Amino acid sequence: MSVQNIAVIGAGTMGNGIAQVCAVSGFNVTLLDISDAALERGVATLRKNLERQVSKQTLSAEQAEQAVARISTSTDYTRLADVQLVIEAATENFELKVRVLQQIAAQVSDSCLIATNTSSLSVTELAANVSHPERFIGLHFFNPVPMMALLEVIRGLQTSDATHAAALNLAERLGKTAITAGNRPGFVVNRILVPMINEAILVLDEGLASAEDIDAGMRLGCNQPIGPLALADLIGLDTLLAILQAFYEGFNDSKYRPAPLLKEMVAAGYLGRKSGRGFHAYA
Repeated sequence: MSVQNIAVIGAGTMGNGIAQVCAVSGFNVTLLDISDAALERGVATLRKNLERQVSKQTLSAEQAEQAVARISTSTDYTRLADVQLVIEAATENFELKVRVLQQIAAQVSDSCLIATNTSSLSVTELAANVSHPERFIGLHFFNPVPMMALLEVIRGLQTSDATHAAALNLAERLGKTAITAGNRPGFVVNRILVPMINEAILVLDEGLASAEDIDAGMRLGCNQPIGPLALADLIGLDTLLAILQAFYEGFNDSKYRPAPLLKEMVAAGYLGRKSGRGFHAYA
């Protein structure tokens, strides 16, 4: 199937970023969320990000205007009837994603591809909740979506070769580099990255070094562009905790146990950049 009309479910950080890269790449995009207010916030963020790209001369003003013109918004799932691909970007919660996916499957054609942007949940298990699960696949975009070159493509047990090929073609059209992963908790990147961040939190909790020194050590000693604790703040500590809990339950292995300090900070509402406070403070 030739994909031209794409719907993105969820106008939050990931959803509006995915909508932006799709629109910039020439796709017609329908952005859906549960309220007009959520959609307005998402589009406002999207416009601000496009303006930033224009100011950095990575995008022309005309390209930005054309991208915005390709995006429509709605709270009505019946708008999905004419799309060839739906990308679900709801909060990382299994029950919520299942409800959203079932609403999607009830409205789209039988040939419409359905993708989830999950970073840790089972693609196979999610696929089992929609009709024609062979057309279901994981498309894990990375934050911030317009800046990150990688797209992780995750095959569930049911995913067909045709669906996988269509996902790789989409990645190319979006200007992303795709890697294919099997369906295990965390897939490839988060499977390696998140335990490292968790270890950095344990090191901080032990008083071995300050947050600033831990981040400086990993930036200057391992050539990482951002320290692990600053990255945790960027990801969101609640999201990080959800991923670790999925690892812990999925592998039944104590090495993935979330650091107690991480759990305590989430309980306190210290979620990182989005709350203004995490392992570092933000204005």
